[in-house]
Amino acid sequence: MDAAIPKPRFTAKQGQYLAFIHAYACIFGRSPAEADLQRHFRVSPPSVHQMVITLERAALIRRKPGVARSIELLIEPEKLPILLAQPVKTSVQRY
Repeated sequence: MDAAIPKPRFTAKQGQYLAFIHAYACIFGRSPAEADLQRHFRVSPPSVHQMVITLERAALIRRKPGVARSIELLIEPEKLPILLAQPVKTSVQRY
């Protein structure tokens, strides 16, 4: 293992959130709302909010208090992982 390659400062799950924030901003020209993160990752609102707080405390993102869609990445896009497709959840049984 090469010691010159720094390890990412975030977990795989955090990396996916960061990659989604970056991709969303590139596509729509604004940062995602927490509801957008919730829909993409298919998790509850408290789960998304806790992740946003965690990313902010780790100095990976910045938000402006009281301003909607104010998530700003504080990490270079080159350091982000590739955004993976989320599996589709269905109630249909397979035979």
